[in-house]
Amino acid sequence: MKLLMIYTSHFGFKPSLKTLDSVEDVKDGKEIKDAVVGFIHVEAEDAEQQGKVVTRLIKNLKWLAGKNSTKRIVLHSFAHLSERKGDPNLVMEIFREAEQRLLSSGYEVFQTPIGYFVDLELKAPGTPLARVFKQI
Repeated sequence: MKLLMIYTSHFGFKPSLKTLDSVEDVKDGKEIKDAVVGFIHVEAEDAEQQGKVVTRLIKNLKWLAGKNSTKRIVLHSFAHLSERKGDPNLVMEIFREAEQRLLSSGYEVFQTPIGYFVDLELKAPGTPLARVFKQI
């Protein structure tokens, strides 16, 4: 897994182009203030150690949220950080597990729709811990 995290004072998304026929139709977007956005690239080999990968994903997201004094996290599937891509079903499974665990820890969690290209709008401050990359 590759993870690019960006702390945003404003993050907005709107579905633009559906790329997977198997997912439900989504038309509405959302705007979120004061959140860490995880641009998450799930790789096929993440299935082998899924539990460990999800734990490390959550640990990193919570760490950056804490550094930026927020309890809001956005999970965004971003299959552009590596050429090795995980199956969309694996991505959805990892996101579901991560969301449930974050919610149970008191975080407010949002997801951009998987299986869509989305229009993105974000504003990120130029501070030392606003942008962090991790290879999990």
